[in-house]
Amino acid sequence: MRDQAPSSAPQASHPHALPGQSIDYQLFLDCVHCGLCTAACPTYCELGNENDSPRGRIYLMRGVADGRIELNDQVLHHLDLCLDCRACETACPSGVQYGRLIEPFRAELAERAPAKERSDWFRRWILFGLFPYRERMRKALFPARIAQRLGLMKFAAVTGLLRLLPQRLQRLVAMLPSPLVHEPPLPERLPAKGKQRARVALFTGCVADAMFRSTHWATARVLQENGCEVLVPPGQTCCGAIHLHAGASEPARQLADQNAAAFPLDEVDAVIVNVAGCGAMLKEYDHCFPMADANHAARAALSAKVRDVHEFLLELGPVAPRGAIHRNVTYHDACHLAHAQKVVDAPRALLSMIPGLSLRELPESLLCCGAAGTYNLTEPEMSDRLARRKLDNIEATGATTVVTANAGCLLQIMREARGRNAKLDVVHPMDLLDQSYQAG
Repeated sequence: MRDQAPSSAPQASHPHALPGQSIDYQLFLDCVHCGLCTAACPTYCELGNENDSPRGRIYLMRGVADGRIELNDQVLHHLDLCLDCRACETACPSGVQYGRLIEPFRAELAERAPAKERSDWFRRWILFGLFPYRERMRKALFPARIAQRLGLMKFAAVTGLLRLLPQRLQRLVAMLPSPLVHEPPLPERLPAKGKQRARVALFTGCVADAMFRSTHWATARVLQENGCEVLVPPGQTCCGAIHLHAGASEPARQLADQNAAAFPLDEVDAVIVNVAGCGAMLKEYDHCFPMADANHAARAALSAKVRDVHEFLLELGPVAPRGAIHRNVTYHDACHLAHAQKVVDAPRALLSMIPGLSLRELPESLLCCGAAGTYNLTEPEMSDRLARRKLDNIEATGATTVVTANAGCLLQIMREARGRNAKLDVVHPMDLLDQSYQAG
C-alpha cells in the first residue's frame, strides 16, 4: 500500500520550519521505494551505498522534512553527492519527479546556510559573477588562450606552477578546451537557404557561447540549410541553471524573466537550443518557478516554444547532408537531453544520415560523465571516477570521435581524454552535420 502523508506533515513555511516545506509533499509519496532507479544512478553504481541512491535520498529528504532525521553533515554529504542527472526519472515506473524534489530542497538549504558559505569567493566571483556572463567569460579566458598558444599553460602544468592555484581554479584551467579559431558574435538575423520552411530564434546562453561559439555558428548554418530563418535576440542571457542548481533560486528567476522578455515568441515557430542543460532549464521554467507572479505567464510561454535542435530538425524533416565524413563515431547521451528532455533517438537519427559515418553504440551511454554543470568543480573525486568510467567505455568502442550535445559533457570528456593522451575528437552533433552540409 502506498504511504499516506502523516497528519503532521509540514504544510506552511516559516523562518524556523524544517527544510522541504516548499515541496509538494505528494512528490515524496510518489516514490514506492522499488529500487529500479538504483541501477541507473551514477553514484550508487560507483559506491553501492543506499543513501547515495535516488530512493535513499528521497527517504532522507522526506525524513528531514518530517523532523525524523537530523540534517547533519553526513546527510548533507549524501544530498550534495547527487549529480541531478535525473537518470532515475527515466528508470522510474512510478513517474517520480526527482528533479522537483532535489532542486527546491537544495534551494532551501542554500537559503538557510550561513552568510559566509553563501558568499564564499568561488560562488561570488566565479560561479555567479563570471559563468553566467558570456562577455565576462570571453575576457577572462583571453589571457588563458594566449598562454595556451604560447605553450605557457603546458609549462606551468609540467613545472607544478598550476598547483599554486586553489584546487577549483586548477580544475577550471584543466577543463579549458584547445584554442579555437576566433568566431565573431552571431548576427541578429540569418536568412534561410532556399524555400523558407520555418522561422526560429536561437538561444546562445553563457558558457556555451564563450567556449563553443563555433558550435552556435554550425547550428545556425544547419538550420539555414534546412530552410530556417534564424533570429538571435540580443537581450537573451544565461538560462539560470547555474544559479538554480547551486540553490540560488531568486537570481535564477530574474534571468528567466530577462529571457522571457527577450524572445519575440509571436514571430517565431520555435526557440532552438543546442545545449542539453540549457534546454532542460528553459523547458521547465514553469516548474522551476511556479509562483504566480507578474511574469509567470511569460516564462511559461517561452518554455512552450523551446525545442532542442535535434528534435526540431527531425520533426521538420531534415534535408539530407551529402558530404561524406569517414569516421568511427560514438554518441554519449547528455543527461539533461536524454533524461530531462527525453530526446534520445533524434541525435542518432541525424548522425546516421551523414554519408560515411559509422555510428557505434556506447556502453552505459545513459550514465552521467560526471560533468553535471559545476559538479566537476564541487565534487571532484566522484566527478573524476565517472569521467574515467565514461572514457573507458568510449575507448572500448574503438571510435575516434565522440559526439555529445552539452557543453559540460564536451569539456569533461575532452579533459579526461587529454589526461590520457587519447587521440579522440570530441564534438557536438551540429559540428558534424555542418561539416557534411558544407562538404556537400
